[in-house]
Amino acid sequence: MEEKQKYEMCADKKNLIVRMNRIEGQIRGIKRMIEEEEYCDDILNQISSAKAALDGVSKVILENHLRKCVVSGIKNNDENRVIDELIYTLGKMMK
Repeated sequence: MEEKQKYEMCADKKNLIVRMNRIEGQIRGIKRMIEEEEYCDDILNQISSAKAALDGVSKVILENHLRKCVVSGIKNNDENRVIDELIYTLGKMMK
């Protein structure tokens, strides 16, 4: 079985970790809001914000994947596998 490339994006890795820490805080805040029985609309708005933040992280990682992993796979004559993998992943992301 082919070994998958590891995530490597030195310049953006620190930024992504900061963003994920912020999202983690948002999720804890949502949990607290539920525990404290806050107004449903406020909770839903926080959930929407957290989902949008995760989507932003996904876009950065997807761009990196396209620029590095997919291009590398194509250069190494493994285009069918990387394209199939990309189609599968995009399908899951679009649900």
